[in-house]
Amino acid sequence: MARIGFSVYSCFVQWDASGMIRVSVSDLRQNLPAYLKRVQAGEQLQITSRGRVIARIEPERDPAEDARQWLHALRDRVSLGDVVNPIPDLEWSGDANHL
Repeated sequence: MARIGFSVYSCFVQWDASGMIRVSVSDLRQNLPAYLKRVQAGEQLQITSRGRVIARIEPERDPAEDARQWLHALRDRVSLGDVVNPIPDLEWSGDANHL
């Protein structure tokens, strides 16, 4: 873990190797509004107690937007034909035996 820190809004901030901010429980309590603004801006926080990560705070994500991004990523890898209209050369006989 890279231990780089500096004082912002009278709070001490550390980053781990992934770039996520690490904050102690006591520091979070003292500076909650400042940290919530950072989360609102898109940053993720790891909360530590006695040097051990116990929780993570991250911005709320829109599930609909996540689904759109997932479908957009699949656009170049998946081919989808006409799933509504039947194949013109075949006649549907799925229920012929049950009538």
